[in-house]
Amino acid sequence: MLVNIIAEMARRQMTKREMAKKLDMHELTFEKKLQNKDSAFTINQIIAIKKIFNDENITLEYLIAE
Repeated sequence: MLVNIIAEMARRQMTKREMAKKLDMHELTFEKKLQNKDSAFTINQIIAIKKIFNDENITLEYLIAE
C-alpha cells in the first residue's frame, strides 16, 4: 500500500474520489493502484500526484515508498 500518498491526501483533506477525479480515473481503479492490486501507478500518474500535492518537499521516491 502506498501509505505516503494516503497520508498526503489526509493532510489535504482529499478523498479518494477527489484524487481519482483529478487523475481522470475511476475511484476503484485509484483504490487498487494505492493497494498495488492488479496494477500500479505509471510514472506519469505519480508525477501528476506530486503536482496535485503542490509541495516541493515531496519527492517521487517518497510517494512510491511502501
